[in-house]
Amino acid sequence: MPPPPPGPKDGLGPAVSTRPLLAPAVGLLLVWSIVPLVLTLWFSVQRYNLLDSSVGGFVGWGNYAFLFSDPNLGNALLNTVLLVGGVLVASVVFGLACAVALDQSFPGQGIARLLCIAPFFVMPTVSALIWKNLLMHPVNGLFAYVSRSLGLPVIDWFAQWPLFSVGIIVAWQWIPFATLILLTSLQSLDRDQIEAARMDGARGLRLFAFITLPHLARSITIVVMIETIFLLSVFAEILVTTAGGPGNASTTLPFLIYKTALLDYDVGGASAGGVLAIVLANIVAFFLVRTIAHNLDR
Repeated sequence: MPPPPPGPKDGLGPAVSTRPLLAPAVGLLLVWSIVPLVLTLWFSVQRYNLLDSSVGGFVGWGNYAFLFSDPNLGNALLNTVLLVGGVLVASVVFGLACAVALDQSFPGQGIARLLCIAPFFVMPTVSALIWKNLLMHPVNGLFAYVSRSLGLPVIDWFAQWPLFSVGIIVAWQWIPFATLILLTSLQSLDRDQIEAARMDGARGLRLFAFITLPHLARSITIVVMIETIFLLSVFAEILVTTAGGPGNASTTLPFLIYKTALLDYDVGGASAGGVLAIVLANIVAFFLVRTIAHNLDR
């Protein structure tokens, strides 16, 4: 026979359900996420134009057919993959390098850590304006001044390398995040293990490849997952710097949705693009979560 549940005579009192306490937060979360999703799905099968309220009605899969027949969609998807992949590689590589450097003892270590992490707290619009007007401007920018001083040709970054330039700005914002996560993980590495490896003759790259890097594998996976989810929605940096141009050279899927909705005034087509973005984001998140779960089980 199982023991009876504790009662008042046991000093614990009757069991109290916590569900009523969770209900307001869960309800707000559902409203915050479900209502926009339902509206997006609804508008994706409607003909809805912001300039002409008389244009309307159910079109079924018409918006999706128009979206997949749009020649700009393939270019936007390719730019999205290139931007996300490039920023992820830069974040992991430079974030790892910064974490290893900041883990060493040197004068001013605290200030160096603060300066290295600070860009993560700058608003995307502000950082884009700083890079556009103070650093990458072809006439008054710092890079142009250095190029002229060295006798090198001046690069018009946002005209010649638009997507690469946006990637630099976004990477500058997300490298501190990777640095923070990897530095925290690096500080949990057992120093006795490092000393034992050094006594066995491991030095430099061998010590990093066989001791440090395997220890950081889970943290790197977490950085990739979190950054991927956020990088799929990069928008402000593109709007402020290139506006998706020249032409569609720096147009990503989120920016294509913005142009369809607020420049072409086609809410139905933009909603279909939003549904596509949701599906792609969930597919990516599914595989990343499975990868993290596999790493945690090892």
